[in-house]
Amino acid sequence: MLNVPSQSFPAAGSQQRVAPTGQSRNKVALKPGHSLLDWIRLTKSGRDLTGLRGRLIEVTEEELKKHNTRNDCWTCIRGMVYNVSAYMDFHPGGEELMRAAGIDSTDLFDQVHRWVNYESMLKECLVGRMAVKPSPALQGSVSSFGSRNEFSEIHSFLWKYIIILIQTSCLVAKFLYEIINKVFPCCPVLIVQTAHSVGKVQVCLHKSVKDKWTKVGQPLEHHDTFIQCKDRELSYRECVLVSKSDVTHDTQVLCLQLPPGSNMQVPVGRHVYLKTSLQGTDVVKPYTPVDQSLIPPSQSSAEMGSDLNLMIKIYPDGLLTSHLASLPIGSSLSVGGPEGSFSMRILHDVTHLYMLAAGTGFTPMARLIRLALQDLASIRKTKLMFFNRQERDILWCSQLDELCTKEERFEVEYVLSEPTDSWKGRRGRIDACMLRNFLERPEKAKCLVCVCGPTRFTELAVQLVRQLDFSEEEIQIFQG
Repeated sequence: MLNVPSQSFPAAGSQQRVAPTGQSRNKVALKPGHSLLDWIRLTKSGRDLTGLRGRLIEVTEEELKKHNTRNDCWTCIRGMVYNVSAYMDFHPGGEELMRAAGIDSTDLFDQVHRWVNYESMLKECLVGRMAVKPSPALQGSVSSFGSRNEFSEIHSFLWKYIIILIQTSCLVAKFLYEIINKVFPCCPVLIVQTAHSVGKVQVCLHKSVKDKWTKVGQPLEHHDTFIQCKDRELSYRECVLVSKSDVTHDTQVLCLQLPPGSNMQVPVGRHVYLKTSLQGTDVVKPYTPVDQSLIPPSQSSAEMGSDLNLMIKIYPDGLLTSHLASLPIGSSLSVGGPEGSFSMRILHDVTHLYMLAAGTGFTPMARLIRLALQDLASIRKTKLMFFNRQERDILWCSQLDELCTKEERFEVEYVLSEPTDSWKGRRGRIDACMLRNFLERPEKAKCLVCVCGPTRFTELAVQLVRQLDFSEEEIQIFQG
């Protein structure tokens, strides 16, 4: 397990701490017209706040040091360099920001402002990435190349190493470094170096044959282009339906096997697309994968990433779902993706995770529940309010109840709109009263409210949550 040094938060000298009695906090009174709202207006005005006219550059340590004055102030946070000169008058700490001038201020930032979403606040001030110095051990042995001409002539150069640079967060960089060295201890094929402060891991692979490359192969599709992934067409894989299992009277879990040698890791909160041809027309619909169950099996029978489990409600008059219900085992289905905007970073430092789900809106919550209980020790309480018409519609009801008995950090409340007389749980539809009791906000807690369900349910739920003074950053809407 990765041991992360404990850190007092907020830091002892942070402005986020309440000052001792009789002492004032070190905040600086901002000039008129320099509030946070004014800063947001400035960033949206189109003014060039970097001085580079929209260019992004790679910044060396020497270049960063040059920009260390009040009117020319650059700083580096987690490998990204920002020109904060324009922000100086908007900073509540005033000239204290000069402590970060011309240096990597990641540690300083984490001590004082770790909770601040600096990427959003300073996105118009982004200068570029921080360059990592090559290791002295590789100096002279490895040449760098950047232009297309140099790349096209790569076959004429005798390489001793192939270098892979992994850009990630500082914490993940440290984690990757430890994992690689644990899996490949003293391996002559790998030379692993790391720059924790800027979140980069450099993996150097020895060539098995010290000879010139005669060719570099064929370029991959979309290689060397600036087309964003979200703007590209989906690529589909032909998967095989290997099993079906009933969840409720009208809901099934379909297990799809990917093509041999293929692997698809779908991040939590993301979805895939099912496509099939019906009556001469391609029908496409998004579905959020689930695990085999909420309760982790003692031993996994399927290779990780080789199977997809999709929980699908069958509608009698639904064109695609009625087709899926009648599809025999061994049939083929096209799967595209994964896609979605959910980021794991939103869970950073969350202590109370609340979920509001209706019907199959439960599917993104299923993996989120397992993640919170298994891997996120910072989350002290995970609560699900699950809305359905009747008791027989509740998905994985027995597993949710079992999880409640096993995990003291987990709670579930069922709400039925059409219950039988014997139902002893909550009745009705979502309203402010039931949410007020459900969405607790303990002192010093960091909360996240996740919502998913039919459109009308989602819109009403989000409206009610906002009325309870939850900010936009504390609400996550799952769609697709």
